[in-house]
Amino acid sequence: MMLDTAGWEALRLSLLVGVVATGLALPLAIWVAWLLARRDFWGKAVLNALVHLPLVLPPVVTGYLLLIAFGRTGPIGRFLEQTFGLVLAFRWTGAVLAAIVMGFPLMVRAIRLAIEAVDPKIEEAAATLGAPGWAVFSTITLPLIMPGILAGGVMGFAKAIGEFGATITFVANIPGETQTLPSAIYALLQVPGGEADAVRLVLWACVLALSAVVISEWLARRVAARIAGT
Repeated sequence: MMLDTAGWEALRLSLLVGVVATGLALPLAIWVAWLLARRDFWGKAVLNALVHLPLVLPPVVTGYLLLIAFGRTGPIGRFLEQTFGLVLAFRWTGAVLAAIVMGFPLMVRAIRLAIEAVDPKIEEAAATLGAPGWAVFSTITLPLIMPGILAGGVMGFAKAIGEFGATITFVANIPGETQTLPSAIYALLQVPGGEADAVRLVLWACVLALSAVVISEWLARRVAARIAGT
């Protein structure tokens, strides 16, 4: 499954986007999942709808909305460029943003289900003994929901390396800059004789996805065994 230079670059960029997107999105996903699972507040239904909106919108629409908002002429994109010198549109950083937006709902859902599976009475008991909220979450809730966090992280990572529609709409398909594995596969399929190289990239994509699932399952089992004290 040897790849040419462009193939290795697409693979490297996909891994970079997946790792950065997952690392940036996971803390926020945990917080949002906890809010939706444990708190009642005005606008909760709206927040829940916004979180899951990328799941029901066509990815191209999501990418176009990102381009309008975070493009160099968009309100947020112009502010980021003028204030921090950060450009997202047609850059690999934009591919990270697209991956975060598309994978965030999957991460939140997995973590929220894990939080809802924890008996609130356990947390309430710790609170009645004088433990502050942050201590209850970090010492009780967080260890118990770790398998859900791992599952959410893996799903977010897998979505990041497999994202195509929003990414190609927002950052295009620029070799060496924004061309991830799905974009490279798509480009090769448009070229006569490119099927062989496309198959190699497809195999690498399958290896990455399968490896992520296996590692996640192994970590989840280790965490579960540690919680059980075995």
